[in-house]
Amino acid sequence: MNDELLTMMLEGATLLRLGVFTGVLLMMAVLEQAFPRRRRAASRPLRWVNNLALVFLNSVLVRLLLPVSLIGFADIVAAQGWGLFNLMAGSFWLHVLLSLILLDLAIYLQHRLLHAVPALWRLHRLHHADLDYDTTTGLRFHPLEILLSMIFKFALVVLLGVPAVAVLVFEVVLNGMALFNHANVNIPAGMDRFLRAFVVTPDFHRVHHSIQPQETNSNFGFNLSCWDRLFRSYRPQPEDGHLGMTIGLAQFREMDELRLDRMLGQPFR
Repeated sequence: MNDELLTMMLEGATLLRLGVFTGVLLMMAVLEQAFPRRRRAASRPLRWVNNLALVFLNSVLVRLLLPVSLIGFADIVAAQGWGLFNLMAGSFWLHVLLSLILLDLAIYLQHRLLHAVPALWRLHRLHHADLDYDTTTGLRFHPLEILLSMIFKFALVVLLGVPAVAVLVFEVVLNGMALFNHANVNIPAGMDRFLRAFVVTPDFHRVHHSIQPQETNSNFGFNLSCWDRLFRSYRPQPEDGHLGMTIGLAQFREMDELRLDRMLGQPFR
């Protein structure tokens, strides 16, 4: 891929990611208002302002601290011939498809690791400490977790030789799915059963945000639902039902914990 084409791709990637993010966020916000699954437990303006401020801060830090984007790095990897798929013969689009599947599996395994390692859990628990469950919960991650996750993705790209187009598609889908499967949207039971056979739905993932530890440590998937079934971490429904379950953790339940400054300091308390 030449420099001019790479530049066009990077510019297009930024617009595409921003467009999908904005479009899905607005769509989920409208659907949450029209067809809510649960009654709200906390102030929506308070949560949205602070959760979105955290997204903005994370985006700025990634831009400042990482010298190259993940897509740009994938192009460098391809030019150097590094990674599994750059050493294998086969169709380019087959490599793209396999990359998307393996990246999703890797994110599932990373998620389990975040729960299993105490030092990583101190970072990740910010995501679980939200007192409500809606589309902005899918954006609520500590900056240190975001940076560690990016380093993990860089390692995956160089080990697998992931094509740049696969990186772009995966990042766009991952962002969109995080907004979708954290949405407080009431999807009809029949449609949910059909969808969760393939992808992670809001009812599927909401179990993961239960205050009950055995439920918090289940349903780790973000995109494909097959990994939880394959690795036996699937729990179909919360014990107390979706309307009766308590969202969040046993700690950090004061409303002040929803503020940005409290969220940033939470791993150190």
